[in-house]
Amino acid sequence: MRGPFALGLGLVAVFVWSAINPHDRLTWSLEVAPVILAAIILAATYRRFRFTNLVYLLISIHAVILMVGGHYTYAEVPLFDWIKDTFGSARNHYDRVGHFTQGFVPALIAREILIRLSPLRAGRWLFFIVVCTCLAISAFYELIEWWVAVASGTAAEAFLGTQGDVWDTQWDMFLALCGAILAQLLLGRVHDRALERL
Repeated sequence: MRGPFALGLGLVAVFVWSAINPHDRLTWSLEVAPVILAAIILAATYRRFRFTNLVYLLISIHAVILMVGGHYTYAEVPLFDWIKDTFGSARNHYDRVGHFTQGFVPALIAREILIRLSPLRAGRWLFFIVVCTCLAISAFYELIEWWVAVASGTAAEAFLGTQGDVWDTQWDMFLALCGAILAQLLLGRVHDRALERL
């Protein structure tokens, strides 16, 4: 209980910071909406289904990434602007971090739900289904970006964060795929031990 509660307090502090004078209020609202939705779902289901502390930590990291991106817009996060300028990159790559995380974190969430609520056990099929789930989430998010762009016109440019890259959508899904694979390869055994302690 202490771990998730402490993480929650930290996230409230980041949320408040993020909401103060964001670069673009519409973009902030769109980027932070998944954090608010996830917080409501996690709070509502906490007594019936508690995730491992590892998963709560990863969800918190992902939430911070979304809130920082919402505050500055993904194309203008200062640290990544400095990296862009220092190394002569054509774009601010904070968006890439966000989409990698969009595969990495949901992979452990999906893995935990499937191990605990389905007959699946650690192995090839679980690995494959988790990767497919993360790709589906990533593709659905790209559809949401498209719908927002169609509905709001040029106001969605900061939300899309393409920065002139015609392959941005494909890069986003590829990085989510990489994140989903790496999460399972790097943290699968750690996650298994955390599940045993539940």
